[in-house]
Amino acid sequence: MLIISQTARISRLADIEDSTKGSKIVIEDGVIIDSFVKIKPAGGIGDLIIGSNTVINPGVVIYTGNGISIGKNCLIAANCVFSPTSHEFRSRDQLIMEQGFVSPSPLFVGKTGIVIEDDVWIGANCVILEGAYIQTGAVISAGSIVKGKLDQYGIYSGIPSELYGYRK
Repeated sequence: MLIISQTARISRLADIEDSTKGSKIVIEDGVIIDSFVKIKPAGGIGDLIIGSNTVINPGVVIYTGNGISIGKNCLIAANCVFSPTSHEFRSRDQLIMEQGFVSPSPLFVGKTGIVIEDDVWIGANCVILEGAYIQTGAVISAGSIVKGKLDQYGIYSGIPSELYGYRK
């Protein structure tokens, strides 16, 4: 089910697929979704909530998987990927593409979905993985891979992302 605020601005070149399994995609007031953003319900039945006044720049790919909550006033730079899901791969007797998805991912046991609180800036080309919990005010530098919990107002960079300091 798609629920899109009338004040959200979505490029006609964005591609937002509706769920066939009943999960919700909610885009709140003032959200801006730029061209070539792809939102795809895949890999689970979690909802996607995008908080008010968040900006999602071109080329971002969001799989809804086990669910994503993006807070208010967030900035997401170009070409980021959000993947709160993982393919099953453990069986050698079956092709990976035939094994489907797992919930939760075997790589992040006990953690599901992605949570991004308010006032977060995610730089270009970041990958946000299942189990990521990005607290209020965090900044993530371009090209980082994020999993696990990040501190409020922390500044992170790297593969995997590491804390480099705090916003003042």
